[in-house]
Amino acid sequence: MELFTATLLALLQGVTELFPVSSLGHAVLVPAVLHWNVDFQSPEFLPFLVAIHFGTAVALLLYFWRDWIAFAQAVINFREPDNKDERRIFLYICAATIPAVLIGAVLEKLVREAFAKPLIAAAFLIVNGLVLLIAERLKSRGTRPLQMMTLKSAIGIGLAQCLAFIPGMSRSGVTLAAGLAAGHDHEAAARFSFLLGTPIIVAATVHEVPKFLHSGAAWQMPTLVACLVAGVTAYASIAFLMHYFRKHDFDALDPFAYYCFAAGALALALLLI
Repeated sequence: MELFTATLLALLQGVTELFPVSSLGHAVLVPAVLHWNVDFQSPEFLPFLVAIHFGTAVALLLYFWRDWIAFAQAVINFREPDNKDERRIFLYICAATIPAVLIGAVLEKLVREAFAKPLIAAAFLIVNGLVLLIAERLKSRGTRPLQMMTLKSAIGIGLAQCLAFIPGMSRSGVTLAAGLAAGHDHEAAARFSFLLGTPIIVAATVHEVPKFLHSGAAWQMPTLVACLVAGVTAYASIAFLMHYFRKHDFDALDPFAYYCFAAGALALALLLI
């Protein structure tokens, strides 16, 4: 893969993985619409994919390192009552991760092969925008902190996460929508969404590491640059989104919904011409 193409794809991944606009949908649509010469079946593509996800995972861990340290301390010192809130949130992250692990192990390949077509990805990008718009209109006006999350809500958010196996449906988007439906404000919902995404992205990366290390393309310059670019872009995206949701708690998902409508409709038009 050429360095320029690898850098553009890494930038795309770093932004769309965390913004509620579907990284998988963009990965399917952008090369198809712009006629990029990207061979997704190439032996070089897997190490590239692992590298950009590794960059995203590192960005998530670096931004939320205090949370993960607090979770580790809460688990180790499980008898300390002062750590009960962190312990509860960590347990809810684990509970919410289970549906994606189970469903992903059984259905992920089947779902992605069935839906990973540009026209279908464009249509589901529009559906993703509709989900964001509806979530804003139907959300509770409460401001429940994560400490008040229930196990039922956590599992509901975890089930919503499974929709992201469909290209065009955003993992962060559907989990944010589910968090709002559970009565949390945008900042709390975003924090849980990003914390929930960390083990999934890390696990997916670790699973492919042996193949990555045995690949001749793993240490080539385009792959290494893509890893760095994806990591830096992802960190900047997290920082921006957390600030944005902290300052905007009224119809904050609307701009992303309108983007999904416009991008999906434009992609459909270009693909059908």
